[in-house]
Amino acid sequence: MAEQISPGQTRSGASEPAPRVRPAAVGGVVFAAFVMGIIGAYHAIAGLAAILNENYYQAQNDYAFDFDTNARGWVQMITGVIVFAAAVSLFSGRTWARIVVMTIAAASALENFFFTPYQPVWSAILIALDILVIWSLAMYGHREAHKVYGAPL
Repeated sequence: MAEQISPGQTRSGASEPAPRVRPAAVGGVVFAAFVMGIIGAYHAIAGLAAILNENYYQAQNDYAFDFDTNARGWVQMITGVIVFAAAVSLFSGRTWARIVVMTIAAASALENFFFTPYQPVWSAILIALDILVIWSLAMYGHREAHKVYGAPL
């Protein structure tokens, strides 16, 4: 009968030391989830403002990417809900959630680039936060994910 070995134990019976988890990496994913939630809420609120009041954002006459304000509001509100849902999915600890959030953060940064003439300072802040979220999730490894969420390796 073969001897059963529990996880974290070698054949000699000695336990392997637990891998060291970098606090910055664990904090990075929690930071990314909350920042993406705030960015999603901002997109949804800004989109709702554009839908309810078509004069909320003034049209830019000489801007190459000038879109209809009402259509812009709907796009921004829908993407806000998607960004918020992606932020919630980060708490699952799955690799696919990190990849999806990184992709959505890149799309959010691109969307804010197109929104720059309407609110330049706030758009620049959101672009910087999106880039920081992408960096935080790229530095976040498989072992850190399981330490945060308590899932078995």
